[in-house]
Amino acid sequence: MGSGKETVIQFGEGGFLRGFVDYFFQKLKEKGMFDGSVVIVQPIEKGMCEMLSQQNCEYNLFLRGIDDGKVVDEHTHIDVISRCVNPYTDNDAYLALAENPDFRFIVSNTTEAGIQFVEDNKFEDVPARSFPGKLTQLLYRRFKLGLKGFIILSCELIDHNGEELEKCCLQYAELWNLGEDFKKWLTTENDFCSTLVDRIVTGFPREEHKALCERIGQQDNMMDTAEIFHLWVIQGDHEDELPLKKAGFHVVWTDNVDPYKKRKVRILNGAHTSMVLAARLYGLETVGECLKDEKVSALLKKCIFEEIIPAIGDTEDNRQFGAAVLERFSNPFIRHLLLSIALNSVSKFKARVLPTILEYKEAKGTYPQGLTFSLAALIAFYRTEEANDDEEIMAFMKDASVADILAKEEYWGQDLSQLLPLVQEYYDLIEDKGMAAAYDVVLAR
Repeated sequence: MGSGKETVIQFGEGGFLRGFVDYFFQKLKEKGMFDGSVVIVQPIEKGMCEMLSQQNCEYNLFLRGIDDGKVVDEHTHIDVISRCVNPYTDNDAYLALAENPDFRFIVSNTTEAGIQFVEDNKFEDVPARSFPGKLTQLLYRRFKLGLKGFIILSCELIDHNGEELEKCCLQYAELWNLGEDFKKWLTTENDFCSTLVDRIVTGFPREEHKALCERIGQQDNMMDTAEIFHLWVIQGDHEDELPLKKAGFHVVWTDNVDPYKKRKVRILNGAHTSMVLAARLYGLETVGECLKDEKVSALLKKCIFEEIIPAIGDTEDNRQFGAAVLERFSNPFIRHLLLSIALNSVSKFKARVLPTILEYKEAKGTYPQGLTFSLAALIAFYRTEEANDDEEIMAFMKDASVADILAKEEYWGQDLSQLLPLVQEYYDLIEDKGMAAAYDVVLAR
């Protein structure tokens, strides 16, 4: 378990934070660039803190994937966590964290639903139910003691996560009448940093658990696995206190996370969403199989390098990110099912792929063939029993004509009838000649 003074409070004990930020703190410590340890706070009533505590808060992390064309398989024993605190069983121990002046950082990943203001939380609650409510209770205790605030690094997957968290805390300060001085301290003495996190964390390796335990010669029920790739974009600059770049990590301190967010959503998520439905209709099961298949991988590369990147900005950075996406998708250690990515594809397509189609048309005067083809594949996929979405969306998509689907403004945020000739042509091709022939036609264009 972590030695040295406690300096980090971490809300969340799930696989993601343990495979991402705790790895960074561990490596900083090993390099002598961080003298501290992490205290984990369990953010919800049911959690894994007890299991973690049974192992002295130690566990093993395996990072595996392809880096610069070479297979990497790295094992790290993580022991930077000193203890776990569960506010639901010991709220006094939780609030006592405010009294230690050594604490400087707060990191959190409480899922997308974690950062919200829930009005029925009371200041007297032991503890407040919502994560921002608990955090406000802790910050108020800190304020009353006259201690300095925190650098707060929010890792939840919502836009402007740090700003949203600060907003919720201010709403609690207002609701609970904690006073103007506290509100001023909250905004000026604490830095709520919005961040963008990027690493596929595959979590507990059920299938390989026994073999991995034998490999390291110990039983570990909190083992964690992730890909080797990582990127952490943080709004603000605290490199002086947290020398992540100096330690060699892919960390970007910036005054604006938005362009990085856009790049990830359009290239990584957009590539997933535009690839999986056609590939599934073609008979494939996993992302790994897609990368090994000549047609599917050729179309994927066309979409990334000839359509998505030219639309969002043909820069060296974006091209490198695109190349990294291909390596990540071909990771032999990850079995990523197409059907799990296919969930709720209509809303995913609207956010991840459609803006690129429209920006490409704006810039080039024509629609991008590959991405437009993926919309035809989406319509064809929703005719099958494998579609998985909102009941109402599935019922409509199953029977409506291609023309009616494209005109459905509530799905796409606008009327897409101008895409009808091309989408209809590709849809008919898929239905009449099959997916293999359809791939050939798109690739020839």
